Amino acid sequence: MVAPVMAALSAASAVAEVADKLSPAALKKTKDTAQQFESVFLTNMFEEMFAGVEEPEGPHSSGPGQKTWRSMLTEEYANTIAKAGGVGVADHVQRELIALQERNR
Repeated sequence: MVAPVMAALSAASAVAEVADKLSPAALKKTKDTAQQFESVFLTNMFEEMFAGVEEPEGPHSSGPGQKTWRSMLTEEYANTIAKAGGVGVADHVQRELIALQERNR
């Protein structure tokens, strides 16, 4: 039980050391890429979530452009959430990107 925790801690410290060696531009690029990945992930999740929601009735009910507007709305939700800190996916992706850069050196 302790071994996996210790392995994760040592891997995290190794990634932190590599992150310290990266230039600010490279670090920003990995962060932006990870945030974009999280945004795409959240967009897909929201699309699946809204797939089961019934269309409203009334003056704002379904029309020819509703699917387009709904997809734009879900994408904007995802972008906003990812920029505000997200759900934690971007942090893991950024760590993996940094680790991959270190392995490729």
